[in-house]
Amino acid sequence: MLRSKSGITSGLLVCACALPLTLAIPAAGAASETPGPADSDYVSPESCQTCHPANYDSWSASPHFKTSFDIPGGPSQQGCQACHGAAASHVADPINTSSLFPFEKASPTEVNAWCLTCHTASAEYANALNSPHARSGLSCISCHSPHQYQTRESMLVKSQPELCYTCHPSQKHLFDMASHHRVNEGILQCTDCHDPHGSDQPKHVRASAGHDAVCFKCHGDKQGPFVYEHEPVKVETCTSCHVPHGGPNMHMLKVDTVNTLCLSCHTASLVSHAPGIPNFDNEAAFRYQACTTCHNRIHGSNSNSFFFK
Repeated sequence: MLRSKSGITSGLLVCACALPLTLAIPAAGAASETPGPADSDYVSPESCQTCHPANYDSWSASPHFKTSFDIPGGPSQQGCQACHGAAASHVADPINTSSLFPFEKASPTEVNAWCLTCHTASAEYANALNSPHARSGLSCISCHSPHQYQTRESMLVKSQPELCYTCHPSQKHLFDMASHHRVNEGILQCTDCHDPHGSDQPKHVRASAGHDAVCFKCHGDKQGPFVYEHEPVKVETCTSCHVPHGGPNMHMLKVDTVNTLCLSCHTASLVSHAPGIPNFDNEAAFRYQACTTCHNRIHGSNSNSFFFK
């Protein structure tokens, strides 16, 4: 937690969303323009514990506690006041809260600015300004709480995936499908694939080189490179054939049956990318109901241009 001479406190809240594009972070060079509170305006962190024992105890068990005291600079940069502001006047007169930052009354923009004066230095928040979460009016404390947190890691107000389902209920329905990524079971978390603080990829996907990179973290055998590439895999990303959350097909395909998916591209037209498909009259035969019965290297092959084994 860092407090500049300008009097802006650096919060240690882990931000769940970002600043709107119009918000400016105070520049480091502007520190001397407005004198901040004097050292006498601060009290020891233990002074806060006297009236706020529950909040102090929860904070002292959080990741903020150790991080706070690892930073030199005294009470202005450590403990409760690094987030809440100079508290000497409040201790002298508990009704006087003029020197404290009012988290419960501040706008999402103000809360985010307060937190990001510290957290914006982290690479995790490099895309924070592009986050739809911020543009939707969420603040850091919409998802995180320094005191009433349910998960010590990241100090979330609810554990995943319940926290994400609060705003994304339609995704919960997909994870209830017969075939799904095991998020509800706790094997995966939403944040394994998505970055809630913003990403340069669609849907907040955690990938820098391409949309599929996040899939290949677990499905490396599908990545290649292969001598013979299946064009949809190479060009159109995994989601051209698969649904990422859940679906009725055991392979999480976008449609119920394999042949329906394949024939959406491989029609009877005589074009170079769809040669030699079975006659449509044969679709009722079992062997043609799953194209991958024969073309079982459909993601790519090093030995056969038709993706045979």
